[in-house]
Amino acid sequence: MFLRIALAAFVIAAAHATPAPRATLAAASGARPAAPAGNAAPAGSVRTAPTGGAAACGSPYLVDQALPNGARWRMCWEMRTIEGLTLNHVVYTPRGGAPQNVLRSAALAQIHVPYDSGEPRYHDLGSLGESAIALTAADCPGGERRGTYVCVTTRARGHAHLKDGFGDEEARRSRQGEELVVLSGYQVGWYAYVAEWVFGDDGSITPRLGATGSLAGTVTTPGHGWPIGVGRRHFEESHSHNVFWRLDFDVDAATRDAVEQYDFAGTGTKRRFMVRTRFATETRAVNRRMRWWRVLDPRALNADRHPISWEIDNSDSAEYRGPADEAFTRADLYVTQYHACERLATQNPLPRCRNSVDRYVSGERLTDPVVWVNVDFHHVARDEDADPMPVHWQGFRVLPRDVTAKNPSP
Repeated sequence: MFLRIALAAFVIAAAHATPAPRATLAAASGARPAAPAGNAAPAGSVRTAPTGGAAACGSPYLVDQALPNGARWRMCWEMRTIEGLTLNHVVYTPRGGAPQNVLRSAALAQIHVPYDSGEPRYHDLGSLGESAIALTAADCPGGERRGTYVCVTTRARGHAHLKDGFGDEEARRSRQGEELVVLSGYQVGWYAYVAEWVFGDDGSITPRLGATGSLAGTVTTPGHGWPIGVGRRHFEESHSHNVFWRLDFDVDAATRDAVEQYDFAGTGTKRRFMVRTRFATETRAVNRRMRWWRVLDPRALNADRHPISWEIDNSDSAEYRGPADEAFTRADLYVTQYHACERLATQNPLPRCRNSVDRYVSGERLTDPVVWVNVDFHHVARDEDADPMPVHWQGFRVLPRDVTAKNPSP
């Protein structure tokens, strides 16, 4: 009874009584994305541009949060049947600055869960919105629940900066930072997922996913798992969580964005050289030491006449690489030309598009790029994972690079 079973239908009410079966794409294939009943957010994948740099939605779907240092984040949210929590028209305003478009849309794009013994190999997205967990006040400390399934809150993030004044108290600088958090939770089989989008007062964005709930209870051999419970009679099977996010950037205008890769040659030498590669066509990239990417609009400049851009740092991934029929795991970042039907990284539900993100990369010229980020975590169970399992997080960082000409909140 401990096996996680994939079924074609899912009822939210049942999730609170017993561990819910895994949802599959069978329930959602061809279905128009929509919010769960009683939470009717704007549905579908229609791209509507924000007006005047503002998020184009009303209450309760508008998030408009000013943080103590004067920074402001503004966006729309919706709960889609397939992807779950989706953010649209994300706009950042630095302290004393003008609103800056960042993302047209952002969402989870897949949670691939292969087990170390070779089977099973789950794909947890397909009707994620239908497995959303009704949040309580305890799930949203100090914040506001929007509808039933979304929490909007703020929290401290530690030091924003610290500078010694060397005896001059007026020259000393120290400030604590704060961040906006938009989150939702999902029950998928024995696992519960917490999906967070974290927006810092420094302009940073941290998409991350936490896995909690219960261990699946699968029994395996010592080579594929870890002993859980008394003695060495029960081995919980190790497995990976390979999480994909889909980010549709609009730095200024949808058709001018470009994606660049940065490498630093010269390992083992005293000198290093920066190597910049701009992607002209669809591509896939793997993590390397000191490698990062940025999305920019070459015509959108800050006060120093430098292109405004957003840096992607994916340095914390365990970098799972699967067999030939899981070629989508062979890269850590994909850049594809925008197509409305390319919604999931695997088991894409719309038949007029290809099935997985590795197949979206077909050499098409990039004029409106979409970035797919793959972050992997290998879960080797431990005794501390006994119910309820502590959350283990995985995610990446998006940092402002030259969005402002100087620190906007000294």
